[in-house]
Amino acid sequence: MYMQDNHPLESGMPASSSQEDRVEAIAIVAELGDEARLKQEIIQSLLAPCDRITYGQRQREAAQKLGVSVRTVRRLVKKWEEKGLEALTQTTRTDKGKHRIDREWQEFIIKTYKQGNKGSKRITPKQVAVRVQARAAQLGEEKYPSLRTVYRVLEPIIEQQEQTQNIRSRGWRGSRLSVKTRTGQDLSVEYSNHVWQSDRTRVDVLLVDRHGTILGRPWLTTVIDTYSRCVMGINLGFDAPSSQVVALALRHAILPKQYGLEYKLHCEWGTYGKPEHFYTDGGKDFRSNHLQQIGVQLGFVCHLRVSEAPAKQARPSEGGIVERPFGTFNTELFSTLPGYTGSNVQERPEAAEKEACLTLRELEQLLVRYIVDKHNQTIDARMGDQTRFQRWEAGLIAIPSLIGERELDICLMKQTRRTIYRGGYLQFENLTYRGEHLAGYAGESVLMRYDPRDITTILVYRCEGGKEVFLARAYAQDLETEQLTLDEAKASSRKIREAGKTVSNRSILAEVQERETFLTQKKTKKARQKEEQAQVRKAKQPLPVEPEEIEVASIRNEAEPEMPEVFDYDQMREDYGW
Repeated sequence: MYMQDNHPLESGMPASSSQEDRVEAIAIVAELGDEARLKQEIIQSLLAPCDRITYGQRQREAAQKLGVSVRTVRRLVKKWEEKGLEALTQTTRTDKGKHRIDREWQEFIIKTYKQGNKGSKRITPKQVAVRVQARAAQLGEEKYPSLRTVYRVLEPIIEQQEQTQNIRSRGWRGSRLSVKTRTGQDLSVEYSNHVWQSDRTRVDVLLVDRHGTILGRPWLTTVIDTYSRCVMGINLGFDAPSSQVVALALRHAILPKQYGLEYKLHCEWGTYGKPEHFYTDGGKDFRSNHLQQIGVQLGFVCHLRVSEAPAKQARPSEGGIVERPFGTFNTELFSTLPGYTGSNVQERPEAAEKEACLTLRELEQLLVRYIVDKHNQTIDARMGDQTRFQRWEAGLIAIPSLIGERELDICLMKQTRRTIYRGGYLQFENLTYRGEHLAGYAGESVLMRYDPRDITTILVYRCEGGKEVFLARAYAQDLETEQLTLDEAKASSRKIREAGKTVSNRSILAEVQERETFLTQKKTKKARQKEEQAQVRKAKQPLPVEPEEIEVASIRNEAEPEMPEVFDYDQMREDYGW
């Protein structure tokens, strides 16, 4: 088993036939237009828990943003509840949401406002409108932007300036925690699975492949529950930060987690469910439309935390809760492992490359064991007498609902432009896959989604009108009973090519089996050598002599008299001529 349930793409929980039918009918929206994105943001704001008065206010604000009635907003929400993201994909005007003035006028308005507010200078939008009027008179133009249009163009800039000046996290107030979003919203963390945070870093440990070749340092993405400080889920791999990597970590956090005996766990991970709010920094991977779609589909709201503030403003960091565990992992786990590089490149240990011997799978097993048996079972400084996991359990307001893995297909990695061959076959990473019902789509280009922790099974989708419609599962031929990660498949292919052989499913299977046999023999040989060395050391040591034997020998030596020396005089005469 490798960091998953019985199978990464099979649901670990029983489901009724109606549920299965509903899951099978799920289609993943691939692309959203500008208006659909705006509706998506509005749906997200309406998903946030609130009282009836606040919800009504949010509906009115949504109607104002969309330029429609509150009744239309209610219809949109109802349609989203019935169809999900599909409700947001409608034909819309191409100029919707754009200022219907020339680009030159937009640039003039923004440039005038920014230059008028440099240093100690100050200029208001109304004064900008006056300058626009003067500019139009100078150019002899009768049509020019009105005061209302000037306000509309400058509104985003003014709001951003106000947020930069006013945003500050209230932080801890007794036993309560509040975090501030980039839009100025206060999130008061009240219970477990209320607000999750996510971040990523590069692990300061050099890893090798199964053949001992150094691969480099992997990326670690974590998902933390803000209320309990529990690590909810992780993703460890060599893929650079992206929305898909974040989605994999989120998927791992949402699903129940089970591990095999090779992990040697004394406790269970135990955490699962979904958040109401997902709070991250403003990195490109967290600002992606993909992550917003996941939030809308699963029913949580994505928020960006306040960007780094100037030092002179002395604002507290907003990401301490999610960033602190990285330092703990580094000092308590990573620094004790072979191949540790340290966080300072200039002070990197000279023997880091020579000592590197851990594979990605081995590091993942060590990290999972540390999180499950140590980190989540440790008392946090602010938690009093509860461990992080105990606080998470105690802080649940209801038993988390179980989400089927098929409903989380949108969180899987995606590969595009794969052609189905005659007979329903596919090619991916030098492996040949075959899926049921795919033969009828021969010659078509399809999308594939997969879990990089086990690519022996992939999910095949077809693009239809901006949506991904599920077709079937495809299985790697001759590898149905094996488990193969994406990195292992790449390493095997590279090794086979270096040997001048043709890469195929059977060659990769043979390479995997030979590698496992080699590792087993190597471990057995090493154990035998240790045993022989121990026997040699034992043989070289003098046998212990009992005290009684020493005493008897000394008495015997004292009792026996010394024999007199006898000389042969006849022989001495011949020798010396006497």
